[in-house]
Amino acid sequence: MKFLTSGKVKDIYELEDGKLLFKFSNRVSAYDVKFKDEIPRKGEVLCKFAKFWFNNLTDQYGDEYVPNHFVKITSNTEMIVKKMNMLPIECVVRGYFYGSLVSRWINYGWSHRVFGREIGKLPPLASQLPKPIFDPTTKLSQHDVPVTKAQAVTQQLVTSNEFDLLREKSIKIYQTMAAIVSKSGFILADLKLEFGKLNDKIVLGDSIGPDEFRLWPKNEYEIGKVQQAYDKQLLRDWLTENGYQKKFDDARKKGEEPIAPSIPSDIVSKMTQRYVTAYERLTGNTL
Repeated sequence: MKFLTSGKVKDIYELEDGKLLFKFSNRVSAYDVKFKDEIPRKGEVLCKFAKFWFNNLTDQYGDEYVPNHFVKITSNTEMIVKKMNMLPIECVVRGYFYGSLVSRWINYGWSHRVFGREIGKLPPLASQLPKPIFDPTTKLSQHDVPVTKAQAVTQQLVTSNEFDLLREKSIKIYQTMAAIVSKSGFILADLKLEFGKLNDKIVLGDSIGPDEFRLWPKNEYEIGKVQQAYDKQLLRDWLTENGYQKKFDDARKKGEEPIAPSIPSDIVSKMTQRYVTAYERLTGNTL
């Protein structure tokens, strides 16, 4: 087994047969900043959520709809996947007016120019969009940047046809997952997916869990308000409320590396509880 890389959450190894081993950790990041504090049981939830979603999507639609690289899990925090060439683009689908979409719209007008016809006038915070929108970003180690189709093609991230295929598949996956989530009493606000190429075929990869989507409880959902998060948005909200998001942005503007603060113990324990609750309610399995 050969160590390849250590990401924000996963450590990746190459096995003797050419497959990859993902080791999910309890590490956490937010606003592209890594924290020293860990979230207990997070790695286990992410690993088992990935298995649930990969299997569920394949079971419902068959390999022709959404092939993926999942092979099997070998422990509570370890998963074997097929090795493939990952595409340098993160496929974000947004179903609600929330997160960075709001700040970009208000501060820069970027979203209004791109999505004006799809969204209309400035919507209320957390309101459902008329239809899910594809809002991809670059995939950089430091800070992801939103890209249009023209930019993605010009930067040679993907071809024009690949961009269209990724948009179509990503939106269909979001809609499928949103329907499953809804039956469990949650709202899937948005979703980040990653794809790669395996034998020249575009395949769903990476993992799918609370680090890749926003999950809100239906019974507490209220338009115009900050939503109760059953994902790492809980940490983002604490950082924003305490001025750390601005500090991170200011540091980057100066060319400096943002410094992560310590996460309060009550936020850590609440994140663990909500990660576990989300998994158990969605899957029907007990951790």
